[in-house]
Amino acid sequence: MRKDKKQVIGDEISDDYIKSYLQFEPADGVTSPSQHKLIKAYRGLRIDDFERFVRFFVEAGLDLDGKDEHGKTFVEVIADQRGAPEYIEVIEKARG
Repeated sequence: MRKDKKQVIGDEISDDYIKSYLQFEPADGVTSPSQHKLIKAYRGLRIDDFERFVRFFVEAGLDLDGKDEHGKTFVEVIADQRGAPEYIEVIEKARG
């Protein structure tokens, strides 16, 4: 495979499936619904699909900096995880 080509693993995910992550709500009543949706999408979507999700997320008027019960944003929660840098980059791009 050429270096400039990205390997695609698995089937293409529909926009409707990606948008379904916008429906998740936190059970604790403390965590920001926006942050909860980001965490669910982070755990369930590949980076390319997460990037598509963030576009829908922003279009829906949701908050990229929603906080959890400890006052941490999504970026702060995932920052120490191995795969996080790509996802954090997506959030930073979305902030503009």
